Amino acid sequence: MGLPRVAASAGTARPIRANGARNAVEKAAPRSGGAGSTGNRLAAHVDRNRIATFVKVAETGSFTAAAASLGLPKSSVSRSVAGLEADLGVLLLQRTTRKLALTDAGRSLFRRVQQAMIDLDQAVAEVSDANDQLRGPIRLTAPTDFAELALPGIIARFLELHPCVHIELSFTGRRVDLVEEGFDLAVRAGTLADSTLMARRIGDSDLGIFGSESYVAKHGRPRSVADLARHNCLFMKSNAGILPWRLDGPRGSVVAEVSGSLVADNFGFLRRAVAAGIGLGLLPVGDLGGQSDDLVRVLPAYGLRGGAVQVVWPSSRYLPARVAAFREFLVDELTRCHRTSRARNAPERG
Repeated sequence: MGLPRVAASAGTARPIRANGARNAVEKAAPRSGGAGSTGNRLAAHVDRNRIATFVKVAETGSFTAAAASLGLPKSSVSRSVAGLEADLGVLLLQRTTRKLALTDAGRSLFRRVQQAMIDLDQAVAEVSDANDQLRGPIRLTAPTDFAELALPGIIARFLELHPCVHIELSFTGRRVDLVEEGFDLAVRAGTLADSTLMARRIGDSDLGIFGSESYVAKHGRPRSVADLARHNCLFMKSNAGILPWRLDGPRGSVVAEVSGSLVADNFGFLRRAVAAGIGLGLLPVGDLGGQSDDLVRVLPAYGLRGGAVQVVWPSSRYLPARVAAFREFLVDELTRCHRTSRARNAPERG
């Protein structure tokens, strides 16, 4: 939330008081009184960048998260807040080794200026969006597997259309806090637990049983779930453990008794291992990479149902035109890839 810098107050810093919320707010914000009031004179000399930094710390709950969101060193963020406290002469944050907590003064100031910061950001973004040329940064996070699937091609096509945009990607298996960590968009699979997020559905994350043409030619095609016991099966591992082969079929759920020689925690790697002929594997039916290699689906009536794959973004944040344009492009391209792959891997109807 960078703001035009206003000259810092001259002279020695005033002592910091742990109370005095009302005084802090009155000093930080101009009042309707005469032009010569103490509050107005102090407000004119308070560094607006320090206020913006304090708001980000209060929003994220830590100096580390605020620094990551602002793209600044943690030490700079800490010094900025300390400087604001010195300017106002009050303590805004209680600091312990484990957490930060707003003082009464900090809560009052945060409540008064947070919406002003949001309004200013939105005003600047709207003015910038008046230009026909999209430009500026977009921050996207997605599951690690997406690094090897559809995203490189999608991003290449978007950047060719909008060369003044630059995109920062973060691939991780953990659930990222978009607001706290400063991301514009995320691709997620599974249940959307955070009610503060907006979402556009791409498809679902169902898994099917796949093998390579060479493996099936050598070892035969399983004709029943029981036949899987004589095949080498590859396993996916997550933080919750190894994914069991609990398959949904025409007569309900059945647990396949399977064993194998390989366990991996990345669908991209597992897919390449299956394509190399090592064995059979549970892989996404709607492969967003849109690649077929020489994989064939076996026992197509059986699979593992998954949650929705979605593009999500914070509901409270104004989306600049570049982010909204990339969101629509991303949703359209991923949906197309998903539908094409599902049609290719759909069970044959006899």
